[in-house]
Amino acid sequence: MSQKVSQGTNFYNDVLAYFDQAAALTNFEPGLLEKIKVCNSVYKFYFPIELEEGKVKVFEGIRVQHSHHKTPTKGGIRFSTFVDEDEVKALATLMSFKCAVVDVPFGGAKGGIKLSPIQYNARQLEKITRRYTTELIKKNMIGPAVDVPAPDYGSGSREMAWIADTYSAFKYDDLNALGCVTGKPIGQGGIQGRTEATGLGVFYGTREALDNTEDCKKLGLTPGVKGKRVVLQGLGNVGFHSGKFFSEGGAVIIGIAEREGGIFNPNGLNVEEVFKFRKEHGSLLNYPGAKNIEPTLATLELDCDILIPAALENQITQENAPRIKAKIIAEAANGPVSKDAEEILLSKGVLIIPDLFLNAGGVTVSYFEWLKNLSHVRFGRMEKRFNQNSVSNIIKMVEKATGKSLDEKERKIIARGADEIDLVRSGLEETMIFAYNEIREIKMKDKRITDLRTAAFVDSINKLGVAYQSLGFFP
Repeated sequence: MSQKVSQGTNFYNDVLAYFDQAAALTNFEPGLLEKIKVCNSVYKFYFPIELEEGKVKVFEGIRVQHSHHKTPTKGGIRFSTFVDEDEVKALATLMSFKCAVVDVPFGGAKGGIKLSPIQYNARQLEKITRRYTTELIKKNMIGPAVDVPAPDYGSGSREMAWIADTYSAFKYDDLNALGCVTGKPIGQGGIQGRTEATGLGVFYGTREALDNTEDCKKLGLTPGVKGKRVVLQGLGNVGFHSGKFFSEGGAVIIGIAEREGGIFNPNGLNVEEVFKFRKEHGSLLNYPGAKNIEPTLATLELDCDILIPAALENQITQENAPRIKAKIIAEAANGPVSKDAEEILLSKGVLIIPDLFLNAGGVTVSYFEWLKNLSHVRFGRMEKRFNQNSVSNIIKMVEKATGKSLDEKERKIIARGADEIDLVRSGLEETMIFAYNEIREIKMKDKRITDLRTAAFVDSINKLGVAYQSLGFFP
């Protein structure tokens, strides 16, 4: 068995262990809990692609649908050589609970293609993506009311556009065909704010945790994001935007790690400049003014207030957990902390903000995109000008009554109507704030629950259990 298969298996076993631990704190009967726990459908398949004239390669694809308590199911598609069945099952399972925690009406799913995207050109990737989509269509495992994929590690809006176009070609009479996938480009049915959604959700969720004075006191921190020292692992989409929003919120990014190593500057790093440097040089090592850190995982051990692992699973293990100095671990990635490591960290008083809550910003805004595709109208189109005119009329009445006038710049700021991006970010902020306080309240009310992850699992299990009971399958 390869090392990666072992990691995928460990990841899945960790998810199931977290589930069992939380399930024991609920009142559902064992049969219902077993139904909530297991994956409903696992479809693994192999398909040939002619990459060059006369040269054919067979690729492995997989799609897992964990729960159909609500439909459609929802989850990303990974393009990675590390894709394996247990990893995808773990991610699909987490997605069910993630959607439940943030009250998004989807079941969980996940998929992947076993390949390294950098080894193929755009034309080859398009052929691979379209054929993968065709295989899903054959088995009725994709559609706006069935299963709705999204971007994940190694894939992006370009691949989602290919999926949507392929589905539309087969289902030309489906009025809602664009809703078969989310994370699409804006001009092809996407939504503003989707690209940065997961990173922004990480910021909103962590900020809410830092706004609690009582919890911050226990951690030895002052409330608020401003001035907090942050270490970031991963400079992909999620890591980049997490770092960007934390910087804008007044935090100081002192360390950044990628696969080739890490860099450190106690006075702060400019995330956008580091990203640009890495793109130009192929590595973030030797970034001007920063100290190189090798190996990569050593960056996680820097003395900081907030550690944001935004790469892959099992980055913090039983081996390196004792050396972690962060007071808060904000799980931007899925499963970055192993279960054994979590026990060590909790014993040290570290606050772990769990993945099934914290990185749910992506699926939340994907939900908004799906709603947009089904309604066939851009958010803000119906009400923006009406609201703007209403506020303008109020301003005029106040000016007339007081005899004082606003200048044109002030008037535009106050009377501005909400665009799609404003509504999306407002909805995401509300979702993350409400969900955090909901799981924290569960933790505070039940003395048996000592961490936020268990509270989040209990919350999601309760919601799934009620949903299955309402279907009439269980008493």
